[in-house]
Amino acid sequence: MLITLEGLDGSGKTTVWEALHDVYPDATFTREPTDSWYGEAVDRSIAADDADPLAELFLLTADHADHLSGTIEPALADGDLVISDRYSDSRFAYQAATLAASDVDIDRPLEYIKGIHAAFSRPPDATIYLDLDAREAAERAGRTNKFEQDGYLAAVRKNYERLIDAEPDRFVRIDASQSPEAVIARVEEVLSELLGE
Repeated sequence: MLITLEGLDGSGKTTVWEALHDVYPDATFTREPTDSWYGEAVDRSIAADDADPLAELFLLTADHADHLSGTIEPALADGDLVISDRYSDSRFAYQAATLAASDVDIDRPLEYIKGIHAAFSRPPDATIYLDLDAREAAERAGRTNKFEQDGYLAAVRKNYERLIDAEPDRFVRIDASQSPEAVIARVEEVLSELLGE
């Protein structure tokens, strides 16, 4: 089973992901961007305020493709539980916001990006969405890069809402404004239900 953790920067995904290591020690834990050379290229692009938005999208997509073939698909084939800190929904939400704000002439960026992935990507079995207001998310994240700004994160959050509206049965929304302990406890409950424990 592939479980993904999604949400705005600063929502606590990585904190939850790290806490789950103790609860599910036999699971395959992974994240996007990865620590591969593709992921390193993504990190460089994120750090560059002038990165071309289409180039950045395709760097992220290449990282995702490599992640699928090298980590996720083999782990799932072995029957492992896979828990990923970010996955394709992050790309849909974030890069659609980036393209919409750019000079790139793409009418429906969210649909465009989803279409690119449709040919090769594997959807998650369930997605835990840590929901947090854009301003609070930006404050928590520290506003250290172009993706951690209030206005940008507000657009990303709207894209997440569109994704949730399109697939309400796949997403489980958790209020990420709670304490980290409360969020972790709720995620553990949700995972237990999803796994039939």
